[in-house]
Amino acid sequence: MPKGLLERLSEGPVLGDGGYLLELEKRGYVRGGPFTPEVSLTHPEALLQLHREFVRAGAEVLQALTFYASEDKLATVGLAGKVDDINRAAVRIARQAAEEGDALVAGNLSLTWAYDPKDPASADHVRALFDRQLEVQMGAGIDVVIAETFTWLGEALIALDRAKQTGLPVMVTMSYEKDPHTYEGDTPTEAARKLADAGADVVGINCLRNPENTLPLIREVRSDVTGPVACQPVAYRTPPEQPDFTALPEFPFGLDPLQLSRQEMSAFAVDARDAGVDYIGGCCGTVAAHVREMARVLGKQRKEGEGLPWHLDYERPMSAFEYYRHAGEQT
Repeated sequence: MPKGLLERLSEGPVLGDGGYLLELEKRGYVRGGPFTPEVSLTHPEALLQLHREFVRAGAEVLQALTFYASEDKLATVGLAGKVDDINRAAVRIARQAAEEGDALVAGNLSLTWAYDPKDPASADHVRALFDRQLEVQMGAGIDVVIAETFTWLGEALIALDRAKQTGLPVMVTMSYEKDPHTYEGDTPTEAARKLADAGADVVGINCLRNPENTLPLIREVRSDVTGPVACQPVAYRTPPEQPDFTALPEFPFGLDPLQLSRQEMSAFAVDARDAGVDYIGGCCGTVAAHVREMARVLGKQRKEGEGLPWHLDYERPMSAFEYYRHAGEQT
């Protein structure tokens, strides 16, 4: 049996995976705009391949593609009746890829777009949405729950409460738009502290902001929270005046020129590790090449033991790599 999340965290930083919906949209399997995750039913082989890429790159946790797999969100594309099927298939596909390496499978909860603190019935409705997903995910077999991309702290606390009922480790991460506060007005540090006090095993920040605009916030969180802290930024450049990549005119179909290089993401991984971040990963725009380089600098690169030995000879080149005397990692 693979080591659990908390045991891994006690031994050093854990490397997460990357983004799914935007990458699958680029490959032609997800519809841009709604970004709903029915790909687990319509093209399971495509989702399995992306999971495999992250495992081979060195990811230690795979998030099942159950982001936006709640009833209200799926209803926007006529798939409310497929909630159970999508959640079940997503976990099983992630499990298949995880077993090809040494990765854990995380059930995923995300913002529902249904939470309204002014509506007394809203909390119960959101609670029911999460409970339905978790029941199916638990039945399919998950190792941890990751609740992510919340802008309302109240919704994140509901997700945490329901996820804790599973008895599994729970990670909860908030997202911050242009203004680095929750919609209720909490700073990232205040939100993290409240989530930790409510029982989250790991707290932190994910999505919307790139490493440059996320690291200052997570450093503040790290200085105030004693337990494990997570950071999973997006892999896109954003201007200082608009750190939220979803607010840019390039979102979602013109983002390609803004994507960070693998070296930029590996530099983030080093900075995050040095800042004391325990769970390091990426969100939207983060692909296997990023994770692979992050794994290398964190000392987590997977050894495949495959491939033929290469006789590298700069004096008698047989490749452009040798001809131009390139140096560096040859993996």
